[in-house]
Amino acid sequence: MDRPGALSGRSRAQQELIGAVRGFASTRLSGPAVCVGLSGGADSLALTAAAVRAGLQVTALVVDHRLQAGSADVAERAAATARELGAQAQLLPVDVTGGGGPEAAARTARRAALRAAAGNRPVLLGHTLDDQAETVLLGLGRGSGARSLAAMAAWTPPWGRPLLRVRRAQTRQACIDWGLTWWDDPHNDDPRFTRVRLRHEALPLLDDILGGAAEALARTADQIRADADALDAMSAELAETATVPDGLAVVPLAAAPAALRTRVLRRWLVAAGAPAPASRVIGAVDALVTDWRGQGPVAVGGDTDDRLAVVREAAGILVLRRLAR
Repeated sequence: MDRPGALSGRSRAQQELIGAVRGFASTRLSGPAVCVGLSGGADSLALTAAAVRAGLQVTALVVDHRLQAGSADVAERAAATARELGAQAQLLPVDVTGGGGPEAAARTARRAALRAAAGNRPVLLGHTLDDQAETVLLGLGRGSGARSLAAMAAWTPPWGRPLLRVRRAQTRQACIDWGLTWWDDPHNDDPRFTRVRLRHEALPLLDDILGGAAEALARTADQIRADADALDAMSAELAETATVPDGLAVVPLAAAPAALRTRVLRRWLVAAGAPAPASRVIGAVDALVTDWRGQGPVAVGGDTDDRLAVVREAAGILVLRRLAR
């Protein structure tokens, strides 16, 4: 599968990818056995090749979402290429169902299939610096807070992302240098998807205006993630202090900075079944702590038949109540 001489005289792109995988493996992994989530695209294909050449024992996991005509053939070709590269390969057909839109449903199905097939092995994903920059821009557009702007971590077991400092152009060049033919998902060029417009319109424009925009956004994500991790640790201590048998005590929450208090409230609501509470919901619950004027319950979501609301009781405790249908 390699071009003649590709192994004896590696190109710069090949060396960059192999080096990225070796560096990741030496600092994050406890053994050589890994899985790679292989779509057949250039990023995951280059990652598979680099992981094999970095000396890892690679099993390529190829998820067939069965959403497009010919998807089984694409999956079979990707698996065959992985085997030619020296990896093992396993096909994982899935059923894409559930809410949140087609992208979210496909991601949920894919992650579940990868987890089940990998067992105790880490799963390496082909996200690049470009993907990281796009994720930061999506978070900015949604206004969903620091954790969203922190984007993707290089290592969140079992998920590993060795290529977060590698540009997408490098993965494509490495595939060309290795003589690999990749598959281009037509969804990646469909302007109906926000990420596609960011990729083809917004990021090139930002690069033209600012220069190095993708790299700057990725660095921003690293810095924000470090801050967010520290705030999460401190908010966990606040949650322990504020938690009482029936809910959350108002006094320690009111004395804490907003960055910690709102994290405690969000985690508490999510644990109780509120689905990804929006900023306005968190703000309304926070007002029960910091701007108490006797206001009534704050609806925070939940299942259709089991709606939840937060109530501030006279004893100064926030509690969750079920709303009558």
